[in-house]
Amino acid sequence: MTPPRSATIAPEATEIPLDLASEILRLKESLHAVILAHYYQESEIQDLADFVGDSLELSRKAASTDADVIVFAGVHFMAETAKILSPDKTVLLPDLAAGCSLAEGCPAPIFQRFREEHPDHVVISYINCSADVKALSDIICTSSNAEKIIRQIPPGQPIIFAPDRNLGAYLVRKTGRDMLLWQGSCIVHETFSERKLLELRSLYPAAELIAHPECEEVVLRQAGFIGSTSALLRHVQEHSATEFIIATEAGIIHQMQKACPGKLFIPAPPEESCACNQCPYMKLNTMEKLYRCMKRRSPEITLDPDLIRKARAPIRRMLEMS
Repeated sequence: MTPPRSATIAPEATEIPLDLASEILRLKESLHAVILAHYYQESEIQDLADFVGDSLELSRKAASTDADVIVFAGVHFMAETAKILSPDKTVLLPDLAAGCSLAEGCPAPIFQRFREEHPDHVVISYINCSADVKALSDIICTSSNAEKIIRQIPPGQPIIFAPDRNLGAYLVRKTGRDMLLWQGSCIVHETFSERKLLELRSLYPAAELIAHPECEEVVLRQAGFIGSTSALLRHVQEHSATEFIIATEAGIIHQMQKACPGKLFIPAPPEESCACNQCPYMKLNTMEKLYRCMKRRSPEITLDPDLIRKARAPIRRMLEMS
């Protein structure tokens, strides 16, 4: 995997204040901004954010505020979703290079041709896709509501599911629907090693393995609980177990430790001796870049109004169905 390249920082922005957190909060006040942090961000960013959560949940919360500016510490498609739901607000992303392997693995022009080859199919797209792919979709879904949405599609109606083949395969097993899957995947959730998981479980025999459905089937077969990132967080709070092996991006463990300080959370290991269970795109956002983007009001996410209109329609359909 080639790590994402960070955006270039101009020389005049190299001076960084010592107390970044205080300066960021001061800028937030002056901008009348709201700061959103995805669960996979560094813990120091999570701790100063107004809202921490999954991508759609964050965008909806931001839309419900009277903030003029949304600062999204996440990845590009998440900031696009925030702009789609709040077109009149300024949306900032600390590093434009913070992308997503799922979104990048589903280029809109190629996906459009794929859809045109199957005109009788309803297109359900996972929210981890670009605004352009959202605009080509009939319904958007999240990992928490995808099963409910698929079960509402009439049995005889063929379905295209994009862009995550692992989430799609999991939903095929759950619903029995024979869906046509776009062959994309998350570089983080595909790194977890079955062999190393078995070794880890032998070291922690009392620990429950919990996993995100973007993981491969060999991992999901071992899991005691499968769910979205928010569902995993709820599960560790509600379950009586005191030890958990976490098969998703390790950033969520910070919130788990805050919610359940007496429990043990062990990140699932990747195959290689690397930090591959951390999303390299998410980790492009730093406190320094958060400060710089708020000070400069840039990089800003801008979308064509017609694209916003087209991309918002399948999101609204999802909300109606879920």
